[in-house]
Amino acid sequence: MQERSLSANCLEGTTWLPSTRSLYLLSSIFHGAGPFSVELQCPRILFFAAPQTVRSAWQCASAFGTSGGGALRLSHSAWRLPPPSCGSCWRRSGVERMPKLQGFEFWSRTLGGARHVVAPMVDQSELAWRLLSRRHGAQLCYTPMLHAQVFVRDANYRKENLYCDVCPEDRPLIVQFCANDPEVFVQAALLAQDYCDAIDLNLGCPQMIAKRGRYGAFLQEEWDLLQRMILLAHERLSVPVTCKIRVFPEIDKTVRYAQMLEKAGCQLLTVHGRTKEQKGPMAGTASWEHIKAVRKAVGIPVFANGNIRCLQDVERCIQDTGVQGVMSAEGNLHNPALFEGRSPAVWELADEYLDIVRQHPCPLSYVRAHLFKLWHHTLQVHQQLREELAKVKTLEGVAAVSQALKLRCQEDMARQQEGVRPADNLPAFHWICQPYIRPGPKEGSKENSSGRSKRALEEEEGSMEGLSKNKLKKQLRNPHKTFDPSLKPKYAKCDQCGNPKGNRCVFNLCRGCCKKRAFRETADCPGHGLLFKTKLEKSLAWKGIQPGLQEAQQVRPVTPSGFSEVMGSALA
Repeated sequence: MQERSLSANCLEGTTWLPSTRSLYLLSSIFHGAGPFSVELQCPRILFFAAPQTVRSAWQCASAFGTSGGGALRLSHSAWRLPPPSCGSCWRRSGVERMPKLQGFEFWSRTLGGARHVVAPMVDQSELAWRLLSRRHGAQLCYTPMLHAQVFVRDANYRKENLYCDVCPEDRPLIVQFCANDPEVFVQAALLAQDYCDAIDLNLGCPQMIAKRGRYGAFLQEEWDLLQRMILLAHERLSVPVTCKIRVFPEIDKTVRYAQMLEKAGCQLLTVHGRTKEQKGPMAGTASWEHIKAVRKAVGIPVFANGNIRCLQDVERCIQDTGVQGVMSAEGNLHNPALFEGRSPAVWELADEYLDIVRQHPCPLSYVRAHLFKLWHHTLQVHQQLREELAKVKTLEGVAAVSQALKLRCQEDMARQQEGVRPADNLPAFHWICQPYIRPGPKEGSKENSSGRSKRALEEEEGSMEGLSKNKLKKQLRNPHKTFDPSLKPKYAKCDQCGNPKGNRCVFNLCRGCCKKRAFRETADCPGHGLLFKTKLEKSLAWKGIQPGLQEAQQVRPVTPSGFSEVMGSALA
């Protein structure tokens, strides 16, 4: 049996991932310096030695001078994740697990000293967009925020949001979770750690859904809970734990908050320089002073987030705050080439993104949202195409609208006269990728002196025509839809809870209340398909007890627990 050594370059950033029929994916594991020997006993192994290199175990063996079942000595780094055992498919021996990298060592070695970072964005930082961003200067990407509880209980959710997105080009990668329970957070992280380089805890989401779900920025006052979550994850995971936070109004409290997270085990901190109240029209300007104070107070790498619209902002932020990297969200959505310092024509990046989506499919809603961002300024000029983009139902339909926008822009360019400045005070013409400057509350008050909300204005504007803007959009998608209140069906209410009752319910209750009552009284409700009485009679018949239900109940009353026992024994 021959032994050969693999060079470090051959296995840079690789990991073993289990698959069906004894298939394995070698993708992102070795990161230090130490021998690793493994005996290959299964010919069905996928091997990713480098991007776009896939071979079977027999091909690998022949390439290194062995014959199918030989031993390969991989002279490479200390690996972070043990390959999963799989019966007799293969056996590993003589492996000593090395400690995971932490702090600046993790940032410099695992993340490659990343300075240009794409933020985690719900339904927006999917694989296709991450690959586009990496082609144009991004050095580190985050997945969209994933719900830890759903990730643990739903295999399809794991498959759709992470497992099917394994791609050698998409590294380094950090998976972000929202959670408010230490055990659930760690369980989700354990399921994800083989597919990423770190696990991030979302402590920065300011949206109302985060408030209702008690996660994101609405956990920033629960320091004891956060300490337990980070500490448990730090102890049990084989990859580092990072956090993304928002600041408090007070700098000193923000600093103490960051130090608490660092002490608990956070290895990298991303600081969004806005409070949780700063969102939407009230977003305002991010405070780099808060970020600078945090950077000086902690001994772990810090990424800054906020006020990033171009590459000059990135360089200025690093210089002013001293952070290790800069994260961009909205700026990246409007110009994925931001980290290259370029502002190309919109159709250049739109076409490239659509090509990537054809290779790495994602939900059409993601694609449509990205094109709305990329074509934002052009769609203000060509409103008709905006409506068409909102209505199309296929990827090819979206691509056709994008192509039509490209032709309109080229026509606008041909008619453009020298010396004419862009309209609407834009820094460039609408067909050029450029940041979107969100109007602040003061600007909104100029447009609306009465100070009423945007929703109120839309409803008032729509009332002149009979329908609001949102209802008009819905009617465009479905011409048969009606919003006439008189035509809406009237539902009778449940006698107990007020929810709509079943039209054929024998108790005049909703299904939930009906189920409880029918179970308690051992009764049937054909309207809701509940047959407790019928099933009990059948179970008694199967046992050879023929008297009717009333006689059986007189002899021995059947309680809900007794009914369960009878049904269980009958089914057994």
